[in-house]
Amino acid sequence: MKRYYVFLVSILLLLLLVIWIGPQKMWDVIKTANVWLILLAVFIHLFVVWIRSLRWGYIIKQTWEFKKNFIVKTIGLFAGNFTPMRTGGEVLTAVAGKNINKITLSEGLSAGLTERFFDGVIVAILLVTCAFLIPKVRLIAILGFVASSGLLIFIYLINWRENSSLWIYNRIHSIFRFLPISEEVLENFYHKFTQGLQGMIEYTKSFSSFKNLFIVFILTAGSWIFECVRLYVVFMAFDVEISFVAIIIIFLLANIIGIVSALPGGIGSIELSLTGLFLLFGVPSALGGSIAMVDRLASFWVVTALGIIFSAYYARDILDEIKRYTIGLKSSEK
Repeated sequence: MKRYYVFLVSILLLLLLVIWIGPQKMWDVIKTANVWLILLAVFIHLFVVWIRSLRWGYIIKQTWEFKKNFIVKTIGLFAGNFTPMRTGGEVLTAVAGKNINKITLSEGLSAGLTERFFDGVIVAILLVTCAFLIPKVRLIAILGFVASSGLLIFIYLINWRENSSLWIYNRIHSIFRFLPISEEVLENFYHKFTQGLQGMIEYTKSFSSFKNLFIVFILTAGSWIFECVRLYVVFMAFDVEISFVAIIIIFLLANIIGIVSALPGGIGSIELSLTGLFLLFGVPSALGGSIAMVDRLASFWVVTALGIIFSAYYARDILDEIKRYTIGLKSSEK
């Protein structure tokens, strides 16, 4: 039931935004948008997903499996869209990768965490730049940089340092012992998880040459830049002039707020924060709210629709993989 309350909060935030601006005002603004530029924004976002799928394929050494990589990445992004702080994305991407790319779960988790790490690197760099260039968002940028740096350190310890990752997991596992779970299941889970961690770190280290990490960095930077280009095109669709630097800052801060809010996909929190940040840069509320809604339609909801289609097609394979893992845990009870 808890997840339904979370979605209810998201829906209420969206309703609050629409009521604050006025449904008729928002619709009157949206009707003026250039449909062709909005379609261009949709295609730009699909190109962003393709870049991210190319990055995924490069990390798992299946660069040219374009169709498989795009499907796996879309399923992962869809899962991330509906889990707090997008935490489910890496897990379901790894499971989908195991069934579609035929890689091990450890390789998939390694690739997912490597992707998340470099996303964090780009965010940290942009936040530092914002702190220096834009005084009015300096405090938010610095706080965001501190949070991003903490996440980067955590991912590094989990994905690159075996002793550290095992130490962190042992601390978490000790908490599991207070839950109503049998000792046999806990021990079986501990054995599987520690083996998985070791395999994950071995794969990460085998991949982590300067050349490989540099290419991942370039692909990550490219995906973030094109996301900002998409938002810029949506502004053009509404015939609004705004600097590209402002677009980068707005997009970055809105996404951080969306992640920190822990709402699934940042639904509600991102739309509200985009509108508020647009106001900060001189865009009227009715226009800003309309741009926020249309941009999310061109990005979040398009990927969600594709994710539902791909997930439905591959659901049986993915569920079978999850069942195999959980049955393996339960078998120790028999």
